[in-house]
Amino acid sequence: MAAHLSYGRVNLNVLREAVRRELREFLDKCAGSKAIVWDEYLTGPFGLIAQYSLLKEHEVEKMFTLKGSRLPAADVKNIIFVVRPRLELMDIIAENVLSEDRRGPARDFHILFVPRRSLLCEQRLKDLGVLGSFIHREEYSLDLIPFDGDLLSMESEGAFKECYLESDQTSLYHAAKGLMTLQALYGTIPQIFGKGECARVRNGRRVPPDPMFCFQQVANMMIRMKREFTGSQNSIFPVFDNLLLLDRNVDLLTPLATQLTYEGLIDEIYGIQNSYVKLPPEKFAPKKQGDGGKDLPTEAKKLQLNSAEELYAEIRDKNFNAVGSVLSKKAKVISAAFEERHNAKTVGEIKQFVSQLPHMQAARGSLANHTSIAELIKDVTTSEDFFDKLTVEQEFMSGIDTDKTYGYEHILTLYNLEKAGLLKPQTGGRNTYPTVRKTLRLWMDDVNEQNPTDISYVYSGYAPLSVRLAQLLSRPGWRSIEEVLRILPGPHFEERQPLPTGLQKKRQPGENRVTLIFFLGGVTFAEIAALRFLSQLEDGGTEYVIATTKLINGASWIESLMEKPF
Repeated sequence: MAAHLSYGRVNLNVLREAVRRELREFLDKCAGSKAIVWDEYLTGPFGLIAQYSLLKEHEVEKMFTLKGSRLPAADVKNIIFVVRPRLELMDIIAENVLSEDRRGPARDFHILFVPRRSLLCEQRLKDLGVLGSFIHREEYSLDLIPFDGDLLSMESEGAFKECYLESDQTSLYHAAKGLMTLQALYGTIPQIFGKGECARVRNGRRVPPDPMFCFQQVANMMIRMKREFTGSQNSIFPVFDNLLLLDRNVDLLTPLATQLTYEGLIDEIYGIQNSYVKLPPEKFAPKKQGDGGKDLPTEAKKLQLNSAEELYAEIRDKNFNAVGSVLSKKAKVISAAFEERHNAKTVGEIKQFVSQLPHMQAARGSLANHTSIAELIKDVTTSEDFFDKLTVEQEFMSGIDTDKTYGYEHILTLYNLEKAGLLKPQTGGRNTYPTVRKTLRLWMDDVNEQNPTDISYVYSGYAPLSVRLAQLLSRPGWRSIEEVLRILPGPHFEERQPLPTGLQKKRQPGENRVTLIFFLGGVTFAEIAALRFLSQLEDGGTEYVIATTKLINGASWIESLMEKPF
């Protein structure tokens, strides 16, 4: 079990174990020694649910990255391709299979599509003459991956573009399937709220919304699937009280703002991929006297970032300006703990001190790592370029007009941004942002970054619109902001799912509701931090579990929409 997945009201180890069990069952169908050929994009997500030790227990002896031409030599009976359903990958697989057939002796080939089988891909394999070589052609429903005790992601890198530029509902279907899996494991979610729509694009032009492309379609899919697959989910007492479906298109501003939490800045500057970050190695090199800086490491320092690390769990959601004081206090506490060794006189006291050493040494190593990371971040945040960029952002978000010109080389990207709704031509119509900003209190002039009292601390003044909507839904309810909801893109809706007799949830006095909030199109670490802040409020009334199609920042989000140069 992964302890960091079970610290909250919802034990996400249950989901992790379910997807691990499905993987083990598939591996056992392929009797004998195995080599797995990985679609490289899937190695990170799979690493969050199944380490090599689990694969080895099921006779996986070799692992390779999917590449063209011949596979590396491997004395195994089975070769398993684990891939996304993409046509270009089928061409590479066919090349691998044909080269293995020529090499001999005969191997058993299998293909595992993640998260769904594709008739188009199987047809491509047939056209290339290799479909009959596969003994097993199956799908692995890895729709939602547990990242932390309150965080799930599909890690679908193209979900936003598919919905808004290509009118492709695939990600909506996968989101609905993932939510159905959660209901099978954690019980039916009684109440569903939603805001937003997936607008269609036809012949390069935005067209009026169609109900079939509404984000409400996810709720409709869920309810239809529930009718079709009645079963164990109906007998499970519900863990979640509410589901809030939020379309990224409702709040296009927040992902573009510079995140100012510790975790958010790590992602902004270095990029966090599947809970890991790669950092410049020189900051982490042990300092030796007299070496003059020689023999510095050249390989990036790779660190895992999740709540399993006590210090990281404490500082990740803080505004970066509040992190230094926490690290300083930790340093004093750890130093004092090591000094206690001088006070250990008896055998019992010495034994107790020694038993605490592993934890103390781990804490000292953690402190050293995060002190180095904080120094790296500070080098960036104190630069003139960073200050200028942040000033322009905050002037815009607080309502001060700003004007910038972009180069012609970005014209296609700007066109995509306009289609996606990120850019709109200035017309004679009324500017609605001041109304939204004022009504939802999106800008706060006085922000306490050390001891925050409002979600606006995550951007040092700007309160993420998406999270403010979630906060107001919880209390006092969306009826209090009907005018603003009509201004924001897309419809808002509410659905109820009936529960069998005896499963109606009755909260105890003082017990918080549990709301699952699903972001279609991506969510930032700063938004996650703001939701965690709300969960921890004594009088908040709601604890949040966050799910999303993709963990994003402004750069990665815009890059997903950019036209690649020829």
